[in-house]
Amino acid sequence: MSQKVTKAVFPVAGLGTRFLPATKAIAKEMLPVVDKPLIQYAVEEAVAAGIDTMIFITSRSKNVIIDHFDKAHELESELEAKNKTELLAILKGIVPPNVSFVFIRQAEALGLGHAVNCARPVIGDEPFAVILPDDMVEDGTRGCMSQMVELFAEKQTSILGVERVNPADTGSYGIVKTPETSEKYAKIDVIVEKPKPEVAPSNLAVVGRYILTPAIFDKIKNTGRGAGGEIQLTDAIADLMKDEDVLAYEFEGKRYDCGAKLGFLVANVELALLNTELKDNFKAYLKDLVSKF
Repeated sequence: MSQKVTKAVFPVAGLGTRFLPATKAIAKEMLPVVDKPLIQYAVEEAVAAGIDTMIFITSRSKNVIIDHFDKAHELESELEAKNKTELLAILKGIVPPNVSFVFIRQAEALGLGHAVNCARPVIGDEPFAVILPDDMVEDGTRGCMSQMVELFAEKQTSILGVERVNPADTGSYGIVKTPETSEKYAKIDVIVEKPKPEVAPSNLAVVGRYILTPAIFDKIKNTGRGAGGEIQLTDAIADLMKDEDVLAYEFEGKRYDCGAKLGFLVANVELALLNTELKDNFKAYLKDLVSKF
C-alpha cells in the first residue's frame, strides 16, 4: 500500500548566533522576509504540499514561535471591531483550520539527527518531511515540498532536495554523488557531511528539504557523533542507504540561504519585487538608488 506524507518536522531549536544581536531575544525563524517570518513561509510550503501535521522541535528560548501559531483572540476581536477584514483574514490564515501544530522540546542541541529523532513519538511508522526554515525556496508554481511529495507518491522511498553549489562551498553542506542522468532525480551512491572541496565527491549539495521513511529513526539511534561533534542526519542517511534507495531531487525554484546575512537580504529584496503591493514602488526606489552609485 502506498503511503502519504502528512507530517512535517521543523527543527527550530538553534541559537541563531550568526544574526546576533537581533536574535538575542527573538528566534531567528521569526525574522521577517518582507512581511512574514521565515517559519511561516516554511509552514505554508508544507500546507501547500498537503501536509496537515506540523511538528516543531524547539528549545526553551523559542516560545515566540509557539505564540505565533497560537490563536490571538484579542487581536482578532480588535480587527473585527474595526472592520479590518483583510488583515483579519491574513491573521486567521496563519493557522489553517485543518492543520495541527505539535511542539516538542529538544533538551540539548545535539545536531540535526538528534532533533529529527525527537519527533519519533509523533511520527510513528509513517514517512515524513523535514523542512529547515533557513533554506527558503521560492517557486511560484508548485512549491518545493509539493514537488517532493509528488515524487514520493510515485517512488515510496526517501528523497533529499539538492542543488548544485560552488565547489568551493562544499564544506558547508552534505554532499551527494549520483549517476549522470537526464532526470530531475537519481539514486544517491555516496553522501558525506561537509567535505573539503578537494575530497568532495561532487558539488551536489543537500539543502533543507527531506522526505524520509520511518526506518531513519533506528539509523539515527545507532549514529554516533560526527562532524562538529553532533549527531548528523547525513550519517544516518548514509546508513539508511544500505537498506533502501535514497533519491536526490533537483527541485525547481530558487533557494535563499536565509541562515546567512547576505542570503537573508537578497531574499527580502527579491521577494519584495514579487509582492504585488510593493513591487512597483520598490523597483523605482532600487533604480534610483543604483543610479547614485
